[in-house]
Amino acid sequence: MKTIKYILILCFAFVLSNCQKEEAVIIEDPNTNQNITAATPIADLISRVTQNPTSKDNVIDNCSCFSVQLPVTVIVNGNTIVVATQDEYQTVQDAIDASTWDDDIVNFVYPITVEFQNFSTQVLNNSDDLDNVLDDCGEDDDLNEIDCITINYPITVNVYNTSTQQASTITIQNNVQLFTFITTGLTTDVLVTINYPISVTDSNGQNVVINNNSELQDFIENAIDDCDDNSSGGSGNNPVFATVLTSGNWRITYFFDDSDETSDYNGYNFTFNSNGTATAIKNATTINGTWSSYLDDGETKFVLSFDGDVLDEIEEDWKILEFTETIIKLKHVSGGNGGTDYLTFTKN
Repeated sequence: MKTIKYILILCFAFVLSNCQKEEAVIIEDPNTNQNITAATPIADLISRVTQNPTSKDNVIDNCSCFSVQLPVTVIVNGNTIVVATQDEYQTVQDAIDASTWDDDIVNFVYPITVEFQNFSTQVLNNSDDLDNVLDDCGEDDDLNEIDCITINYPITVNVYNTSTQQASTITIQNNVQLFTFITTGLTTDVLVTINYPISVTDSNGQNVVINNNSELQDFIENAIDDCDDNSSGGSGNNPVFATVLTSGNWRITYFFDDSDETSDYNGYNFTFNSNGTATAIKNATTINGTWSSYLDDGETKFVLSFDGDVLDEIEEDWKILEFTETIIKLKHVSGGNGGTDYLTFTKN
């Protein structure tokens, strides 16, 4: 009977020094790819689950680039508030909402310590330091952490370096370690598999057993609605989505179809009109098309069609995973071979 998991036959420690290239074999089930690389969509999803949750305190710092370590003292409309726990963010919000005639600016009593998404920290001594950090943050796409679910540790992962033919098993104890591993350890020559099953906790506090990458990816994607208000939702002709889509023009910043094929769409600028027409322009060439949306079993689908066959790979009925004013993330699961494609539009 076939095993769904990858089995890495990788020259164990006692023969690592003598192993040959042909001895390092990865056996996989043809229907389930358990490798995780930097280019696979699951890597980004895991990083968003395990990153430092930086949006919880936006009421005090108005930024999802970092969080402010507690306790911190702030001054709002003349009121001095000591924020010692996350529950006291509401006290700050109440002070902001108390009057419509004040400036509602949250001023910090310095020094403060900020913690970034990668868990690194920086001490800020004055408002100039804060302005400098905010300037370095760049544009915020509002696709923040997926923080209402948790991975239960420890977990173990198999790591294989295709260049050095070195294999190892790593035990990961917490979010900091997993985030760091996913964001810095997944180089182009590294293959990683998680040793399943693992346990995760959903947004209702229930433990769920996960048996493979596909289940983990679906679990995280399904949690986006619970963790973030900026999800698809709504009716088939979602007015918010249509407003975002038809405002400005877009480029493809990610396309995954078995592998990362984003570069195939470099240089294309997409415009979606309120009458359902669309254009894709590259250099002096314009490709006309159409778009529409509809509701399918509670999920909003986004349908693309373009003349000719140049853009035929993105002509699908895409599920809208999430969107903001500046980014739209889409997913399509093939009804034939069960393959999963991902498409991301980013506003120019």
